Amino acid sequence: MGIRAVLFDLDDTLFDHQQCARAALTGIRGLHSCFAAFDADRLEATHSGILETLHLEVLAGRLDLNRARVERFRRLYAVAGVDADPALSVRTAALYRDRYIEARTEVRGAAVLLEALHEHARVVIISNNLLAEQQAKLRHCGLDRHLDVLVVSEEAGCSKPDPRIFAIALRRAQVTASEAVMVGDSWENDIAGARAVGIGAIWFNRHGSEAPEPGVETITSLEPTHEVVRVILGFSGQDAF
Repeated sequence: MGIRAVLFDLDDTLFDHQQCARAALTGIRGLHSCFAAFDADRLEATHSGILETLHLEVLAGRLDLNRARVERFRRLYAVAGVDADPALSVRTAALYRDRYIEARTEVRGAAVLLEALHEHARVVIISNNLLAEQQAKLRHCGLDRHLDVLVVSEEAGCSKPDPRIFAIALRRAQVTASEAVMVGDSWENDIAGARAVGIGAIWFNRHGSEAPEPGVETITSLEPTHEVVRVILGFSGQDAF
């Protein structure tokens, strides 16, 4: 039995969130002298940790998105030793958001890969985020043209690695677990989550991290397209060509 549906994560698998965040952080470094003490990697890591914590609160419905964006920068300023007033936090959040939107881009090769896969299988995205946010990214990058199913945690009411969100994706794609394969960058959410419900998984490890456990198919790039298509559709023996 071949692969009939390819399930993808979105952020940092198809959409280059990390690159957008870096561009946006570069834009805010000049707002306050406190950030001069941070090199780019430290600023990125600190911001990423705060973002992840607040993102979970937003997904759980415990925090409004706009408030979370402002609170993120209040906390970032606090780490840098500044007790930021509300106006500064609001201004920083707005500039970051503008720069992030300007920088939106796909992971290199994503659109071409989805187009090639779409000739052979249904293309599904499963994302832990807000629906409107993810739809805007997909439209901007032209990824929506090659998409059959979009499952976002906000509308699904559960998040990866919860088995329920994978079940929703399989049901909407009208395939069984054995007919699908998951491709994503998060080991816990995408790889372990998919495997726990019987879906094969391919780890997108573009930064060369050490695998938590051996034996999992890995790709490090979405290019060249024909090779990645062969790996994905050949996961259970299907010949792509």
